[in-house]
Amino acid sequence: MTACIVGWAHSRFGKLEGETLESLITAVARDALDHAGVGPEDVDEIALGHFNAGFSPQDFTASLVLQADDRLRFKPATRVENACATGSAAVRQGLRAIKSGAARIVLVVGAEQMTTTPAADVGKNLLKASYLPEDGDTPAGFAGVFGKIAQAYFQRYGDQSDALAMIAAKNHRNGTANPYAQIRKDLGFDFCRHESEKNPFVAGPLKRTDCSPVSDGAAALVIAESDIAATMQRAVGFRANEHVQDFLPMSKRDILLFEGCAEAWQRALVHAGARLDDLSFVETHDCFTIAELIEYEAMGLAKRGEGARVAMEGQTAMGGRLPVNPSGGLKAKGHPIGATGVSMHVLTSMQLTGEAGDIQVKDASLGGIFNMGGAAVANYVSILERMK
Repeated sequence: MTACIVGWAHSRFGKLEGETLESLITAVARDALDHAGVGPEDVDEIALGHFNAGFSPQDFTASLVLQADDRLRFKPATRVENACATGSAAVRQGLRAIKSGAARIVLVVGAEQMTTTPAADVGKNLLKASYLPEDGDTPAGFAGVFGKIAQAYFQRYGDQSDALAMIAAKNHRNGTANPYAQIRKDLGFDFCRHESEKNPFVAGPLKRTDCSPVSDGAAALVIAESDIAATMQRAVGFRANEHVQDFLPMSKRDILLFEGCAEAWQRALVHAGARLDDLSFVETHDCFTIAELIEYEAMGLAKRGEGARVAMEGQTAMGGRLPVNPSGGLKAKGHPIGATGVSMHVLTSMQLTGEAGDIQVKDASLGGIFNMGGAAVANYVSILERMK
């Protein structure tokens, strides 16, 4: 193990009036350094996760992190992007900088401001994470892409509307206890299951409650080389960190298998010397409920086509076999693109250090993270454990 998370910060997610992309970035950068007890002068490198396919008129954003403190001037800073896995791409860049010996302390920030963009443009921006020659004209944008995936899954395995509603209800129930979450309301299974004026169909079999919301937010991590981490107040180590990139066109893959997700999980578990059942919980990428359902199968929690049973039996609920998204997931917490992967690492670290408050998983010792860009194109898995 070459690196540990030694400090973090997390903004509230949602429609954040009065905030700018710069204010979000600088606030979490300062707070993460303070939380770690690290001075800006001690930072060797900065990685900023920021999707920015049209959400911000400021297109050159790496140096915005330097606005947090003048002592960050002249530090190497790079913006990292990999669609909805942008935050985890930034985390991985920080880890690789430490592993290579180029840095001993890295500041990783993930941020996005989406709610100031008109709804139609949000859809166009997100659709850029698909393969445009095939999916560029998809109605309802990226929701339409996952609507097609859901429809194909239903055709192969039967109508899974009950399972999708169970996943949505679970994540909303979890999100009520997360102070950072955008939606802190227990919507219940019945509301999520049935079409209504407040829960209309959006794309294919997906209703509004099956789709993560448009969000603003930011999160930050301080990652330190293990010798330095040993001197810190807290240290959460990486048992594994894997990145698997798959083909962009869905036509080149069986999209219902999420093979890149499965490969990333397999590599991470081998690297960590662990089995899925050794994990205390998982934070997974539920941009749409159908994604979480297929991810159950890709990670090995269920056989192919049997993810619904896992959901319906409550295996992934708090107190179940493997709690999934105790934070409320993207569905309730929100999904500011560049911040999401960093947020997952922050909340997992909080769980492992016993600092997760009302969303705490009892006796959490090993946490898994899956962050995905596009339709299972960019696939990142981290397995974290508390070191001190």
